[in-house]
Amino acid sequence: MTARAADRARYDRATAHLDAPLAIVDLDAFDANAEDLLRRAGGKPVRVASKSVRCRALLERVLAKEGFAGIMSFTLAESLWLARSGFDDVLLAYPSADRDGFAELTADPKLASAVSVMVDDVAQLDLIDAARGDGREVVRVCLELDTALRLLGGRVRVGARRSPLHSPAEVAELARAVSRRPGFEVVGIMAYEGHIAGVGDSLAGRPLRSRAIRLMQAAARRELVERRAAVVRAVRAVVPDLEFVNGGGTGSVQSTAAEDAVTEIAAGSGLYVPRLFDNYTSFSGRPAALFAQPVVRRPGVGVVTVLGGGYPASGAAGADRLPVPYLPEGLRYDPQEGPGEVQTPLLGSPADDLLIGDKVWFRHAKAGELCERFDSLHLVEGDRVTAAVPTYRGEGHTFL
Repeated sequence: MTARAADRARYDRATAHLDAPLAIVDLDAFDANAEDLLRRAGGKPVRVASKSVRCRALLERVLAKEGFAGIMSFTLAESLWLARSGFDDVLLAYPSADRDGFAELTADPKLASAVSVMVDDVAQLDLIDAARGDGREVVRVCLELDTALRLLGGRVRVGARRSPLHSPAEVAELARAVSRRPGFEVVGIMAYEGHIAGVGDSLAGRPLRSRAIRLMQAAARRELVERRAAVVRAVRAVVPDLEFVNGGGTGSVQSTAAEDAVTEIAAGSGLYVPRLFDNYTSFSGRPAALFAQPVVRRPGVGVVTVLGGGYPASGAAGADRLPVPYLPEGLRYDPQEGPGEVQTPLLGSPADDLLIGDKVWFRHAKAGELCERFDSLHLVEGDRVTAAVPTYRGEGHTFL
């Protein structure tokens, strides 16, 4: 029996009393992945990206491990909810235009001390001030650096379009603007190198493209190491008591942690290890989060149909954004249909061994987005479900 076949047998036994659709997290794999992130971080604290987890119970579990510290959130409403729930170090990773949220933040000392907000433009400060009302609490501000690699005088850009702040001078100037403004305090810098951390460099069957990605990432790392260090020096000249410099992501933990300028690493997807993180030479993790769909039809030889399953992930549309049938091994989509909203036909010889009501296990393309489809996660230890915990959705929250 292969390791994957053994996992399938465990998951089927553990959930035999449960009807699909359902989602699980294998706690042995989750904990092993957490330990691997810490190993790769080399002693620097790891801030957990909540959008890749979207379950308070699992955020609490990983933050209870020594070496993990703080949350990187994705909306202001989520940040405030987490802070009210007892998380005392929440870094909002994206700028917000949530006026009601800013009014609440600036009126509550506990929230204002727990939440840091992302800023890359003076206009964002104007919006916060306009939303304050009677709130007079100091807002903790993190400045975001654009990490994109620019070539040929800026005519070629490699990397996500995020912050407009690219040079040390630009970031330092915004730091001065924030420092001069009453009611705000610069506490950190964030620089997410998504073109390194979030792009796999070992694509199955595509050796030339994989090599091109590795060459691009090596050049991007060299450029960013120097520029990030220069940015930190420039900002510390304005804000000597800067609290943190955040960088990285699951795919670049060890290279980012090696930079002296970086004080903490961000990671989250590496806990669940969705399918997009199968294609890295820098690490390999254990799939920890899966979902099961029930077989509801047997249309013919070599074909079964499962209920639902059409759960595409965000990003540029393509086959890599789709979930993949994982267990039993050997199933594939019908290219004429793909995964459907209500039903999904699956092809392959393993289909002939599946009965009505059997489970087919899938892996989602991106980590936390799976939790937008399920109210709860069944936690598996060995061949038993030991608990069921609510996702954000199960607690009545869909923040985006």
